Amino acid sequence: MDRIDTQERANGLVAAHDMALLYFGSQTCGVCRDMLPKVEKLLADYPNIKGAYVEADSVPELAAAFSVFTLPALLVYAEGKEVIREARHISLVDVTERVDRYYGLLFD
Repeated sequence: MDRIDTQERANGLVAAHDMALLYFGSQTCGVCRDMLPKVEKLLADYPNIKGAYVEADSVPELAAAFSVFTLPALLVYAEGKEVIREARHISLVDVTERVDRYYGLLFD
């Protein structure tokens, strides 16, 4: 998963791909660190989704630009529009079901 540190790169990723996922986390957050490999596995299961990691502590202005104030946060975009937003207590089972629905509509 790429690391993004500017709003231009984040907006470019969302605009350039039919589906994109932004994962906001922090190295000081144990839950964030534990979830990162699980989010990477989710992305591996859906090869047409482009994913990126944002280290929120390093670029707080980027987190604020995406209205992310609680970590971890997972934002999924389909055709440039935010379709999934989960923060703090994230159920990857629920997220996977929702991602699967949009993925099926766009790529099947």
